[in-house]
Amino acid sequence: MKIISVTNRKGGVGKTTTAINIATAMAAIGKKVALFDLDPQGNATTSLGINKKDIEYSSYDVLINDADIQSALQKTLVPEFFIVPATADLAAAEIELINKEKREWILKNALKNLEGKFDYILIDCPPSLNLLTVNALVASDSVIVPLQCEFLALEGLTDLIKNIERVRKSFNQNLKIQGIVLTMFDRRNNLSFMVENDVRAYFGDLVYQTVIPRSVRISEAPSHGKPIMIYDFKSVGAQSYISLAKEVLTREGEI
Repeated sequence: MKIISVTNRKGGVGKTTTAINIATAMAAIGKKVALFDLDPQGNATTSLGINKKDIEYSSYDVLINDADIQSALQKTLVPEFFIVPATADLAAAEIELINKEKREWILKNALKNLEGKFDYILIDCPPSLNLLTVNALVASDSVIVPLQCEFLALEGLTDLIKNIERVRKSFNQNLKIQGIVLTMFDRRNNLSFMVENDVRAYFGDLVYQTVIPRSVRISEAPSHGKPIMIYDFKSVGAQSYISLAKEVLTREGEI
């Protein structure tokens, strides 16, 4: 079982969309996948069509109330793709975790109960480096960083990588950056190409070859409670995420 965090300190960079659609593509080729929604906004939960009023156990209950993670799993529209949903309660977890023993390892210990039941666990992190994100990084084998093609993108990315390095030194020596994915790429905008060139020059092969375009269809899909690959399989956005998932699996030695 491989555990991958999808994280960026900035919001609105396509983090949740990337986590959902990589998971969907993995499930489509027969991998059993779970997505752990660790963002108090619960966008991954909503984007997969789950009504938060119907949630019995959430990621908050797993972290704070010692709920069995298997009880929190919910099916999605995609066969072999499950989610541990998030509710607004998760916003309080940051404070409540402070007083817990071995607080940085709580998620890692919870995920051990899924060992042998899934091929991949993806964690959708909150857009900040708080105790929730630290828990995700401690639990993970690797990290995928979505990066929006905009001004100052490199500056924020450099800070994020420094924080990942700190977590690696202090808590998880095996943590690695699986890759950086450029999102919301607008071919009509020279800035997108400038950011791409800068990021590839600085980080080299760490950057995936696949670039995720800015797309109305990708933006529409969550409002219908579906991944883009279910909402509009033939769209450029869906095909881009299929290509990205292939790269991720190639780096994991699966392809």
